[in-house]
Amino acid sequence: MGALHQGHIHLVRQARAESEFVVVSIFVNPTQFNNPSDLAQYPRTLSADLSLLEAEGVDVVFVPETGEMYPSEVNVTFHFPGLDEVLEGAFRPGHFNGVAIVVSKLFHIIQPDIAYFGQKDLQQVSIIRRLVRDLHFDLHIQVVPTVREEDGLALSSRNLRLTPTQRQQALSLYQCLESAKTELSGGNPWFDTKTRLEGEFCRSKDVQLEYLALVDLEDFRLSEVRKPEIKQSICIAAYVGDVRLIDNIILD
Repeated sequence: MGALHQGHIHLVRQARAESEFVVVSIFVNPTQFNNPSDLAQYPRTLSADLSLLEAEGVDVVFVPETGEMYPSEVNVTFHFPGLDEVLEGAFRPGHFNGVAIVVSKLFHIIQPDIAYFGQKDLQQVSIIRRLVRDLHFDLHIQVVPTVREEDGLALSSRNLRLTPTQRQQALSLYQCLESAKTELSGGNPWFDTKTRLEGEFCRSKDVQLEYLALVDLEDFRLSEVRKPEIKQSICIAAYVGDVRLIDNIILD
């Protein structure tokens, strides 16, 4: 959606290394915002974005207007039972329907062989994989690990809206994930870990926790226990000021 950072550039470079022709789409999609204020404040830096992509050797940048992507009202609704009813789906009603609509349109228009998505939007990746599978899109979804600052903060376009003080406060999300991972790896029950960490956020006036959850990656089902035999992830969402941030960490 623009406001590109090194996380996006990492996606571009992987695509460049694996493909003969690279297309990047930039479109702030209105149908995936359930908060009009969030849509209005989303950073838009198209000129700088285009310069970055030119320097990376991108072949085509697709920058449609809203009227091109939505010439008429969309009456189709996507629902992904289980996947879109928890975490982001619960706190942002309609969000994944909007994601599925715009991604379907982009897949039809661009017809990629491989589509690259970042791990930071882990639930979105699960939704898109289900979309591709169920609608038989002839393409491969490539997930690229989250790119972080040296201090661990996940790169996000929303970080541009953080003040220097909030930027430091935002580190608590990654620190929380690391603490949770360490405790689970040491055999601590998830309930105890979750309760302790949620309590720390409750005592903070600077960061408002929305959720902290352990999920099974295969179906994004919420879990109450660590299951070493399957892939799981710890996911977090919180407000730092009025900026909503998400992050996750995959358990080994």
